[in-house]
Amino acid sequence: MATTRRAAKQAASPSNSKTEPMASAAASTAAPRNSPFIPTPIERLFLAVFPVVLVFGTVYSVLSPETRAARYDPVSQSHSQDPTAAPSYFAQKSNVFNVFFVKRGWAWITGAFAAFVFTHPSTAVAPRRLRASLRWVAVTSLWFFVTQWCFGPPIIDRGFRWTGGRCEFANREVEMGDTSIGEMVTSMACKAAGGKWKGGHDISGHVFLLTLGTAFLMQEVGWPILRWSGWLTEERSVVMSDGALKSAHVEAQEPVGQGAGRPPLGLGGNFALGVMGLNVWMLLMTAIYFHTWFEKFTGLLTATTAFYIVYILPRFVPGIRQIIGLPGI
Repeated sequence: MATTRRAAKQAASPSNSKTEPMASAAASTAAPRNSPFIPTPIERLFLAVFPVVLVFGTVYSVLSPETRAARYDPVSQSHSQDPTAAPSYFAQKSNVFNVFFVKRGWAWITGAFAAFVFTHPSTAVAPRRLRASLRWVAVTSLWFFVTQWCFGPPIIDRGFRWTGGRCEFANREVEMGDTSIGEMVTSMACKAAGGKWKGGHDISGHVFLLTLGTAFLMQEVGWPILRWSGWLTEERSVVMSDGALKSAHVEAQEPVGQGAGRPPLGLGGNFALGVMGLNVWMLLMTAIYFHTWFEKFTGLLTATTAFYIVYILPRFVPGIRQIIGLPGI
């Protein structure tokens, strides 16, 4: 009987020895999913461009003899606008890139988005284009509330007033006895009336615009191309309606790699890439020549918050994701 039991164990042991390594190998190859509450590793890599550019530009402005020697006006958040005294062509607000690109920044960003979404084969599915358009509406609304109007003054101007800022009287109005200019609540109205917007904390609108617009295009162009070309299967995780954590791939309408072997960017993608590149360059110029470090930091923080609301929040709130979806899905 004892011999029979030993034979049975020996017969069983080979299969166990084969099964256990297979199980352990499967366990070792099953990588844990990325958290849906934070950007994925590849997203963090690209988002790191913004703080790196701002830090580099701020340090450069301190170390550069030309920039350090130029007079800085805290009211206009810039160096001298006299072309003979400005430390660089890009330090002048009248430079062609600032006037025709940054000042019309959201129009360029919108044009790049539309050129990609409505021409690239990765977004040819109608529901995908509709959801991409809804995300554009969401991001544009946040940009509008921060910089243009938010049931009254925009958030940037409200923050300026809340931190003690006001419109300094213009000489002409003071001489005429009109002191109402001091109570104006928007920087645009103040400057149009000849006053100076000073005394409070001014969130950098340029940093906000350039950061949010570039991050928006990174998402709307990057993820569709990565999945369509097959360069990346999927890193994003989503929380399902039942609370389960799954790969975002489960909600995809098409498999990964449909465009493998074909030119990945296309005309729309190249245009968007050019706009993103110019955005980053002008962000660097802003970091070097305009605003204090804290104004740039709050501009970056405000843009990051808007990005999180539109692109990270839907990953763990299924109700929002069902409406605006995820790029490339």
